[in-house]
Amino acid sequence: MKLRSFLVGFFSFCFFGLVLEPIHIQFPETSSHRSVQSPATAELNDDVVQAAFTPNIASRTAFSGVAPLHSSMPALESQIKALMARYSYLQAGMFFLDLDNGNYLDIRGDRIFPAASTIKLPILVAFFQDVDAGKVSLTEKLVLRRDLITNGSGTMQYARVGKKFTALETVNKMITISDNTATNMIIARLGGIAQLNKRFQRWGLHNTVIHHLLADLRGTNTTSAKDMTRVLALLVNHKLVSLQSRATILDILSRTTIRTLLPAGLGPGATIANKTGDIGFVIGDAGLITMPSGKRYIAAVFVRRPYQDLRGRLFVRQISHLAYSYLSQPFPSDFYNNALRGTSARRALLAKRQRYQQQKARRPGRRLILSEN
Repeated sequence: MKLRSFLVGFFSFCFFGLVLEPIHIQFPETSSHRSVQSPATAELNDDVVQAAFTPNIASRTAFSGVAPLHSSMPALESQIKALMARYSYLQAGMFFLDLDNGNYLDIRGDRIFPAASTIKLPILVAFFQDVDAGKVSLTEKLVLRRDLITNGSGTMQYARVGKKFTALETVNKMITISDNTATNMIIARLGGIAQLNKRFQRWGLHNTVIHHLLADLRGTNTTSAKDMTRVLALLVNHKLVSLQSRATILDILSRTTIRTLLPAGLGPGATIANKTGDIGFVIGDAGLITMPSGKRYIAAVFVRRPYQDLRGRLFVRQISHLAYSYLSQPFPSDFYNNALRGTSARRALLAKRQRYQQQKARRPGRRLILSEN
């Protein structure tokens, strides 16, 4: 009995310590994004910017060198793999990262896919790096050149050659309406394809490569779910841009107009800052999700499908819903399975969890705390 009481007390302390004091990742203070205040960044020269915003990708104990990896999510993985078995004609790769505790799901996250318009996400971050370095001004005028005009999504392709747009307007159109011509203008302003690829490599995005300007309907530009998760993890951890630029990036991403993939699987009150991609035979989406409780996680999913097969979208929505439902649980079952397997303390804590669920069912809408007995 003494040994059992000791184990129950010890693991209860570990468990409640984990719940009450999660590993937090700092975010900017905006109208929709909470943060821990950090010193403001004033005028930055090139050397300071490069030193401040060069990620440490050598760390083996943290994802991207910044986000702590804790445990995998086998319960969620089994649900998603069962779903994948029903969609056997689809090829998928995905990565989910819980920013509160470092739990993650990696199902073929390194599989390389055509990037489609998700390539615009790292381009957006690179643009604001140059804004921070003073190399680009948001108010400067970019001239529409004939060689940069392309078809596909967006409205700038219909403007006259020689028309001028501000850099901020151009980068907004690149993301919010996924404008391909705007993307080509931003690529040119940042020094071209080769320069951007070098920067992506420095960030540790080894599967993310631009081969051609947009619209890349053949799918030669590539990335992976893990790379998209990586760039978002670096972004929210203040490893790539300043606090002000990070807030602006998240604001732009939150105003994307295509909401048919990850956003369609989220619960009421959730928000997402994301970028989608669709070139017919491949769809993808990557974003930062914020739950009504304040919990945040990163999700990235890519799917190769039969051309324009709408079941690919349904598959992504269902994956998004499974992940959201799993991560919205106050006490995910994987914690018990990973930390308390084979102990009497596990049985005691499972009993507490069951009592919590029963109390929650009797008192919907009220915030409850597990009792110590």
